[in-house]
Amino acid sequence: MRLRAYLLMLFVVAVWGSTFVLIKGALADATPAAFNLARMTLAFFVLAIAYHRSWRGITRKHMAAGALVGLCLAVGYQFQTIGLVRTTPSKSAFITGMVVVLVPLFSSIPGLRPPDSRALRWNAFAGAALGFIGILFLTAPTTTSTTGLASLLPDFSTISAGDVLTFGCAIGFAFHCIALSHISPSIGFKPLAILQVGSCTVIMAISLPFIETPHIAWTPRLLVALAIAAVLATAAAFSIQSWAQSVLPSTHTALLLTMEPVFAWITSFLVTGERLGLRPAIGAILILIGIAITELMPQPHVPTAHEA
Repeated sequence: MRLRAYLLMLFVVAVWGSTFVLIKGALADATPAAFNLARMTLAFFVLAIAYHRSWRGITRKHMAAGALVGLCLAVGYQFQTIGLVRTTPSKSAFITGMVVVLVPLFSSIPGLRPPDSRALRWNAFAGAALGFIGILFLTAPTTTSTTGLASLLPDFSTISAGDVLTFGCAIGFAFHCIALSHISPSIGFKPLAILQVGSCTVIMAISLPFIETPHIAWTPRLLVALAIAAVLATAAAFSIQSWAQSVLPSTHTALLLTMEPVFAWITSFLVTGERLGLRPAIGAILILIGIAITELMPQPHVPTAHEA
C-alpha cells in the first residue's frame, strides 16, 4: 500500500509540475485570485458529483477538519498565485520549495507533530536540507558577476514583494501538509477531498473582494487551463494526496513535492526544447539523494491503522 501511495503522489507532483507553464499563461487572461476561485469552484463541483455518495457520512467534526485543511490550502494558493504575478517563475518555484524545510521544522514542535510519529531523526532533516539545496540549484537565478564555482551560487541581491508573498505560500502549504497528516487517518479520502476543496472555495470567495478587483476574459486558453487545473491538478490530485497522506509521513510527502520543479524542467524540455545546464542538473541529483536518504533510513514511527 505504501508503494502505491508513493507512486500516486509522484504522479500528482508530475501533474503539478507539468501544468505550471499552462497556468502561468492563463494569468494573462484573469487576475490571480479570480483564477483561483474559478479553478476551485469547478474542482469542487467535480468532486461533489464524483463522490456524491460520500456526503451522507459527513459529520460536523469532519466539516471542521475540512475547514482547517481548506484554510491552509487557500492561504497557499492565494499567496503563490498573487506572488507569481510579481516575481519570476524561477524565484516562485524556489521559495515555494521552502515547504521542504518548513514541514520537518514545524513537525518538530510537539503540538504540531502527528500523533502516530516520534521525534524526527537526523536523516529527515538531512534529506530535507538536500532537497532544499537541490531546489535552490534548480530554480534560483545565478550570479552574473562571478566566474568558476562562485557562478553556481544564487543571487539574492534583489527581493521583490512577490518573493515575500510567495514565502507566505510556502508556510500555507507546509501547514496544509501537516494538517493532512493529523486529519487524513481518521477521515476517508473522498469526503476529505470534498471538504477541503469546498472550504477552500468558500474562503477564496469571501476574500476575493479584499484582495483584488477581479477580472476574467473567457478565452480558449483560459478555459483549457481551468479544465486541466481544476479536474486533473486539483480534484484528482488532492483526492490522491488526501488518501496517500493517510499512509505516508508528512516529511516524505514534502520531499516528494521537491520533484515538482524537476518535472517542470522536463516539461519545458519536451515543449520548448530547453536543456538542463550544470546547476539544474546538480539540483535534480541533490533532490533525488535527499529522497533516498529519507526513504532508505526512515525515522521510526508507530504504524497507523492502514499500515498495521
